[in-house]
Parts: sequence; C-alpha cells; structure tokens
Amino acid sequence: MQPASTTTPEETFEGPQWQTPAMRQFVRFKTEHPDCLLLFRMGDFYELFGPDAVIAHEALGITLTERTKGMPMAGVPHHSIESYVRRLVDQGHRVAMCDQIQDPKDAKGVVDRAVTRVLTPGTLVDEALLEDGHENVIAAIVPMMHGKTRVFGIASAELSTGSFTVQVCDPLELGDALARIAPAELLLPDELSSEEHPEASPDALAQFDTALTPRQGWTFRREDADELLREHYGVASLESYGIPADDPALPAAGALLRYLLETQSPQEDAGPGQLGHLRPPVHVRNDTFMALDVATLRSLEIERTSHRGEIAGSLRSVFGHCRTSMGRRLIRHWLCRPLLDRATIDTRQRAVRSFVEDRQLADDLRDAAGKVQDVARIGGRVAVGRCTPRDVVALGLSVDAAVELRDLLADRPALSDAHHALSASLDELTPLSALINDQCVDAPPAHLRDGGVIRDGVDPALDEARGLQRDANTWLTEYQATIIEETGIGALKVGYNKVFGYYIEVSKANDARVPDNFTRKQTLKNAERYITSELKIFEDKVLNAESAAIERERILFTQLCEKIAGALGPLSRFAETVGQIDCLACLAETAHRLGWKAPTLEDSNVLSIIEGRHPVLDASMRDGFVANDCRLAEDGGATLALITGPNMAGKSTYIRQVALIVMLAQAGSYVPAKEARIGITDRIFTRIGASDELHAGRSTFMVEMTETANILHHATDRSLVILDEIGRGTSTLDGLSLAWAIAETLLERKARTLFATHYHELTTIADRAEGVCNLHVAVREWQGKIVFLHRIKPGRTDRSYGIHVAEIAGVPPTTIARAQQLLETLEVREGESVPPADVPAPTPAQMSLFTEYLPHPVVEALKNIELDNLAPLEAFDRLRALVEEARGKE
Repeated sequence: MQPASTTTPEETFEGPQWQTPAMRQFVRFKTEHPDCLLLFRMGDFYELFGPDAVIAHEALGITLTERTKGMPMAGVPHHSIESYVRRLVDQGHRVAMCDQIQDPKDAKGVVDRAVTRVLTPGTLVDEALLEDGHENVIAAIVPMMHGKTRVFGIASAELSTGSFTVQVCDPLELGDALARIAPAELLLPDELSSEEHPEASPDALAQFDTALTPRQGWTFRREDADELLREHYGVASLESYGIPADDPALPAAGALLRYLLETQSPQEDAGPGQLGHLRPPVHVRNDTFMALDVATLRSLEIERTSHRGEIAGSLRSVFGHCRTSMGRRLIRHWLCRPLLDRATIDTRQRAVRSFVEDRQLADDLRDAAGKVQDVARIGGRVAVGRCTPRDVVALGLSVDAAVELRDLLADRPALSDAHHALSASLDELTPLSALINDQCVDAPPAHLRDGGVIRDGVDPALDEARGLQRDANTWLTEYQATIIEETGIGALKVGYNKVFGYYIEVSKANDARVPDNFTRKQTLKNAERYITSELKIFEDKVLNAESAAIERERILFTQLCEKIAGALGPLSRFAETVGQIDCLACLAETAHRLGWKAPTLEDSNVLSIIEGRHPVLDASMRDGFVANDCRLAEDGGATLALITGPNMAGKSTYIRQVALIVMLAQAGSYVPAKEARIGITDRIFTRIGASDELHAGRSTFMVEMTETANILHHATDRSLVILDEIGRGTSTLDGLSLAWAIAETLLERKARTLFATHYHELTTIADRAEGVCNLHVAVREWQGKIVFLHRIKPGRTDRSYGIHVAEIAGVPPTTIARAQQLLETLEVREGESVPPADVPAPTPAQMSLFTEYLPHPVVEALKNIELDNLAPLEAFDRLRALVEEARGKE
C-alpha cells in the first residue's frame, strides 16, 4: 500500500473561480496540506475541489461535477463521512478534515473553518474506521551509527490505545522486526538512500503492505527528538524510561511523536499537552522473546495464510474465542513473541491451568469479560477529542462489569497478579464510573449533536431548557387563560406559526378592549394579532431552547470527558489487565475444547513430542488427523532428522506442527500432543516453499539460498530449524551438494533440525555420522496406486512416487503413461559402477540420465573415475568438473 500523491501545483489554483472568499479559504488549507485530500465542510456535505475531486471520484465512485468552469467538484454527506474516509485511507490516501468552527448564524461573511485533524493509515482512532480486534500500528525507522556499527532505530505506536515502544535492530533484522510490528504506516527520512540502506528501500518494504510516509530529515534529529519527548512527558531525562541520550531509537521516537501531534492537533496553537493517553516509550529487548523472522511468520502461517493472506486457516484463527477486543489484539502479540524466560512461561501456564481445571470459573470469567467494551480505544478517543456519548456510557458499564471479574479472581493463587492489578485499577475508576452512570442516560444517541445524553435532574439550566421544549403547550394554555381573565375578551386565543412566531389573536369586534401593553404584530381580514413582552420572552426562550439544551449538554459532556482524561493512566492499566485475563481464558478454552495438554519446559536441548498434531488441522479435522512423535536431542540422541517420502504424504505438515508446538509452548499455551518436553528455544528458523522476489531481482533459488544463509549464520544449539526441499531450484548435483553441506553444518551446530528432502542420497549421512536419524512417511501400494498413511516412522525410503502424485493431481492419463514408460526405461539403463562408501550412490534415475544424455566418453569416464580417497563434496565437485570437461571435448 503506497500513499497516493495529491500534491497540487500552485498554478492549479489560478483563475477567477478560485478567488471567492470560500475558495480562497480552501486554497489556503490545501496549500498547508498539499499531500492530503482536503475534505472541505460546506453545509451538510464535505466537498473536494480540483485534482482532489478527480482522485475521490476515481477512488470512491462518487459523481464528479463542476462548481464553475475549470473547477472539478465532488462531495459526500457529512453523516456518512466515516465510510468514505475509511475507503480513502485503505487505498493509502492521507485525508485532511476541514470543519466549520463557527456557527453560520454568527458568521459575517464566510464561516470560519480549520483543519481539525489529518487521517492517515496509521493514525486512525474512530471506532468506525478501525477493525475490531486488530491493531493499527504506526512506526518510524531511521538508520543510525551506534559506535562503529550500523543499526536501525525503530519506534512504534498504536494511537487508538496509547501503546508506544522503541527498539534497536541490526539492518539484516529490520524486516523481521517490521513483520512482528505489522505497521499500517511507516515513517522514514526522505533522504534515506536505497543504495546505502537496501533493507529499507521501497522494494524491500513492499512486502509489508504498509503506507510509506517520507518525512523531512530534521524531524529525526536527536536533539529535537530528545527535547520534544522530554517536554511531552514532563521529565528532565528519558533515562527514567530506559532510553539513554545516545539510544539509536531516540530519533525515531521523536519523529513519530511529532507526526502524531501534527495529525491529531494540526492547529498552530496545539502543543505537547495533547495525546495524554500516549504512554511513555517502552524499550523492547529482543532477548526476552523467541525470534521469529519474516520467513518463519509466513511459513508457519501464524497470522495469515501464506497464499490467500486470510486469518481463517492461520494459527491465529484457532484462538478466535477471546471475548474482548483487548484480548483479540493481545493474542497476536503472544503468538508472534513467544517467551524465553522459563519462569515467566511457567507463570502464564499456571494461570491457564487454573482455568482448564476449573471450568465453571472459566465460563463465569469469560461471561464477565464479554461485558467489558474496548476501553483501551475509548481512552484513546477521549485523549484526542473523538469520544462519543456511547463511548462514555460503555466505559462506565465496563468498569461496573469488571467488579465481577475482580471477585471471580479472588483467592486464586495462580491469578493473584491479575487480581491485584484489576483491584488497583477499579479503586481509581469506580468513582468515575459512578459519575458517568449518574449523569448519562442508559441508551445514549450515537452523536452529541442529537442531544439526549445527560439525564434529567443533573443540571438546572439543562432542565429548564428541556422544560421549555416539553411544556410549551401547557404554558401557552395557562397564559391564554390568564390574559382572557385580565382582559375579559373570551374569544382571545394564543397561537403560533413558523413565519410570525407566537401571537395573541383578537377579533376586530373586540379592538376597543385590547390593553395598552399589547403590541400589534399582524393584521388579518377579521382579526388583529398582537405580542406582549411576556410572550416575546417566552418565544425567545422556546425558539432557543433546543440549541441551548444541546449546547449545555456539550458543556456537561466535555467536563465529563475531562474527568475521564484525568484517569487515562488507570484506564490503560485496566484495559491491559482485562486483555491479559481474556487471553489466558482463551488459551484455556482452546486447550479444553481441543484436548490439548500442558507441555514441560526445560533448560536442556530436548525436543520430545508424543502424538503431536498440527494445531490448525487439529481444530478443523479433530479425530481425522494422524498424530506423530518427534524425538530430538533425547539423552544425547540425534539432533538432525532427515525425512524422506512422497509429496502430499505429510512431510511439510509434520515439520510445521513440530515448530508450532514449540512456539505455542513458549507462548504459555497448552499444545496439541499427548505429552511434550521442550527445551527453551531461542529461535525457530524455517525454509519452506518456493517464492521469488522479482521486484528485487531475486529468483526463487536466490530467495531460498538467502533464507538458508540467514539460518546458517544465526542458528545455535538452542534453535529449531525446519527445512523443506533445500536445493531443488538448481541442477541435481548442485542441489544435492548444497543440501548435503547444509545438513552437515547444522549437525555441527547441534541445532535441532527437521530436514525434509527428496534427495534420498542424504540418508546415508546417518550411516557415518552421529547425531543423525532417518525418518520416512509411510505409504502403502495397492493395485498400482499409493495410499498415504501420514505416519512418520524410523528409517529411510528410496522412492518419491512423483508419478503417482501427478496422477492424483489430474495430469492427463496419456502423460502419466508416457512418464511411467520413461521411468522404466531409465531404471533399466542404470549405471553399473558403484561409488565408494563415503559418497552417496546415484539413484537409478540420475545414473540413467547420464547414460541417456551424456556423450559416450563422459559415461565411460564416470564409470572409471577413482573417488575412493575423496570426501563427499570433493567427489561431487570432481564429477561436475569431469562432465564439463568431457562436454567441451565433445
């Protein structure tokens, strides 16, 4: 998602059509916000003019007209503006909202207007513009020198909830960090060089589907950032937040804060007093959670499926039973950031166990949590002045509902931390909740402009205004009776019409009896209409009563919001605690529903899973999924498992499920297995599937080797590596050589590794090296067909059943028959020579390919070559060189 440029040259606004007072006002605001679509409020519509109108016409499908010749114009109704803004922002546009800040009745000439906010993909706070349960993060990055090392400082914030974090990462890990953050919008210096920093180039960042917003370089200056942050938080030094003056993330944090202040408070008089809900930045330490890189997040489909990009079918979808929006957002954090500290994991797991073992508690707690609204985002809207009456009432009801939560958590040792945190928050918020419930009606309107938010009896001035509205007819009846009695004119009547207002009508026959205090207002054929001072005062009050009532409600509502703004700290802690409780209950609900078990976490290197299942398939297939064991590094046993078997038999599913079980265990969850002992894992690496990056000039094989290189550089004896079909993107000898060498490297590192391959030659590594075991996927042949058993067993296989799989996939029968014929021919023409013991024997297909397609001298040379004293990789290099030499002679 790239931002659409709406910068308009100054000459666009030349011409008489732009010289009216309203259009001069528009041009001024447009010039101040050239990169935004300017929505200009005019009456009941937001209008767009010039190039902005053309863009909106194309983006929204709205009618394009002309105000005057040469001035394109398009508009949308103000009452449905949220849906139009959402569509514009989704397409990467920035939108500036220009509102009327003066009552048109008070205007002398053109009404006063101001840009009240700027909406961008990463700065949305309105409920209608946000997706429930999903974070909307904005981030900033900047390359820095930290000593002699080049690093990236990263700052990220969720404006709707007030979270704010900073971190520092190596340039090669920038993509991994951004994948975990998943920003909707990314700020970066406009002078950032793609040549010097290729990892931050537009092509490299395109994979994250984020709107890129270049910012002037001075906004990333360290001194300015430090001053702005200190001023905003009212501290003398940021070191109290764990951010020293030389922290590489400091410039990014300052640039991000400045941008948020500008977009939410664009007026010149707005200062750092805004965004009171934005919590002080928290420094994220990478050594506190398991590192999951971009490839792993994508391959394991933790957030979304790799092909369709949908949540359905991902690991996240298995945990779709959170009852609160805070919980639904937090569960993503827990899944993308598994823990490394065993004590913290145990604490989370004990809390989950308490819910698993006490189902009544779990059900009652989930019911209570379901009554708590998205108080985190309500607090955010209060802070930026976008709070609605329904937000305020929901806040009061949510605090009341949390009292039940607190009581349910009492006397539960495993949940004592949550109980204490919730109790502390409620002590501060309960008086505020009582005030809200006392002042606001139970079912308020959606907007303050509709009135009817504050209860009767709260404010005398409001009651009087409402009384005038409700009791006007009663007053008029009583007034009419009074003046009849005073004047003795029995036919006198008091009335009202929209043109002349209130009046006293007297027939002409009674003219002589009209008192002197009656002032003539209108003459009719048979009557005269009068007004008195009392009736005039009443008229003014009644006609102004509705607007007076709404204005008085606005004042009272603003005062109430100011009280809420004073409690944003405890409100934030309250939201965080409820989200954590909801997540724990969700993990327990998933474990109970699917029959998962509590894993045992150890400080060793063991990886022992008994009857493990893939969590997503387990949830969808239930009893139909075949469980399998995985045993690595048990009692000094193998750390490298080589897995062979046909396609579609389940190799990829098996290695993925092992990785997901490890990840879930360290997230504090139960796991889909009968039993699991898992040594704390520092990183999970994956290399699965085929993909290219043509925009970056990288082929499928280049991407594969790049990801593999990352694994080989960073894998440790505490890592888990899963590899699928390494080396298949190049020639047979090249690929086999690489796969062999990669397996040996991982074996030396003692990284726990599951290596699925069709290179059956690799299985001989287990014959001559310790720490290696062979596994295969069992199949059964029957009447020329194969049946996949999906069972992982010890041992190796020497067949891939590729033709059978092709037949199942629907390859035409004639093609299948020809392939079978060729396979039989190739197997008959198998070479006679047998390689020495330390070199894997070529498969029948490989040797027959030599005899079928290579020149005769090459075949003879291959048969006679002496390889006895060569290491495996040297032997393959010698074979390759020989083939090239013979081909040249031929």
